[in-house]
Amino acid sequence: MRIAQVAPLTEAVPPKLYGGTERVVHWITEELVALGNEVTLFASGDSHTSAKLDATWPKALRLDGSVRDPNALHMVMLERVRQKCDAEEYDLLHFHLDYMPFSLFMRQPTPFVTTLHGRLDLPEHQPVFSTFSNIPVISISNSQRRPVPHANWQRTIYHGLPEKLLTPQPIRPSYLAVLGRIAPEKGVDRAIKIAIRCGIPLKIAAKVDRADQEYYDEVIRPMMDHPLVEYIGEISDHEKSDFLSGAIGLLLPIDWPEPFGLVMIEAMACGTPVIAYNRGSAPEIIEDGITGFIVEDETSAVADVGRLPDLDRDRIRRRFEERFTARRMALDYMEAYRTLIDRASPRIRLVSSAE
Repeated sequence: MRIAQVAPLTEAVPPKLYGGTERVVHWITEELVALGNEVTLFASGDSHTSAKLDATWPKALRLDGSVRDPNALHMVMLERVRQKCDAEEYDLLHFHLDYMPFSLFMRQPTPFVTTLHGRLDLPEHQPVFSTFSNIPVISISNSQRRPVPHANWQRTIYHGLPEKLLTPQPIRPSYLAVLGRIAPEKGVDRAIKIAIRCGIPLKIAAKVDRADQEYYDEVIRPMMDHPLVEYIGEISDHEKSDFLSGAIGLLLPIDWPEPFGLVMIEAMACGTPVIAYNRGSAPEIIEDGITGFIVEDETSAVADVGRLPDLDRDRIRRRFEERFTARRMALDYMEAYRTLIDRASPRIRLVSSAE
């Protein structure tokens, strides 16, 4: 298949550090190429890919202080994609820009699909999905769909990681861990309280976005003075295997409808169990009593921390391999692509990687 992957310009693909959507786009793209597809990646110029790169802007926007209106550059990128569609270059377009492509691309013949990566429970989302109720979309968890059941859902495709990206390391687990981003909805303050109540060291490997600086300064920074709490900062993929393997468990006391939560499967890849609050996708990703525990509050989280050593870390890794690899994700997407292409033009003959 000839596929266009259209990524946000916010981060490079893959991102240098934090950047969930761009990481997922990278893994999908690389697996699609490995499976024999002809893929063009629309992304920032500092991206690295085995696909053909079409760069709208030379540098990821988060790293380019000269850019003050990112929407302008995303509009330019969408027009580049549309112009190439006019030349009949693609069998299918796969967008990762939320609802931004809907209006333009519903008016052209090339089949397309959008994976929705974010939350959908805001009031302004209702008129969007009512107006564009025929646009095909893919969810990253079943729980993500609940606020907009009238959207044209094709299927749920869980994220996946390259099988060997993160692996269990021979490190004795000795602390609890937080990974990802420091923000009110991520519940880092609750994670600190859980660790202190358990009397177990907590290591926090996370970034602070500008929008969350006040929360960090006023709530989290004073809590860092506790002797059990260590703030490491943002870490890259090559550091995560050691960090997660050394953790007794990953704490995810979220307070929002998490659409997916990559950190959960990153922990599972290292054989590390997760304690997550019963919000959003967590009950779909974590198998209670097998790969971690789903809890309702701080008290139940503290109680289940004591049960973490009873979980089989080898089994956790096996469940990752069975459910959350990038190859499984790419194969699921290829099946969705074929369905959309056949629906648009049943006479198109697709050449699969098996031929």
